[in-house]
Amino acid sequence: MIRVFRVKGWFKHNSRRQVFTKELRALSEKHVLEQVYSEIGSRHKVKRNLIHISEISEIKPEEAKDPRIIALLK
Repeated sequence: MIRVFRVKGWFKHNSRRQVFTKELRALSEKHVLEQVYSEIGSRHKVKRNLIHISEISEIKPEEAKDPRIIALLK
C-alpha cells in the first residue's frame, strides 16, 4: 500500500546550507530516500554525499500540505 512520507533535511549548494521539507508518496522509507536523492540531485546538481536527511516520518494523508500530494489522494 502506498503511504505518504514527510522528509526533512538540508544540502550544501554553493557553499550554503539549503534546508528542505518534502512530502512524497512511496511504499517504504527506502523508496522515499531514493526519490529525495534523485529529485534534489537532478534539480540542483548536488551529489548524494552533500544531501543530509535529518528526519523521515510517515504522515496521515490528511496531514499533507503539498498540493500535488493532495490532488493524488482524491
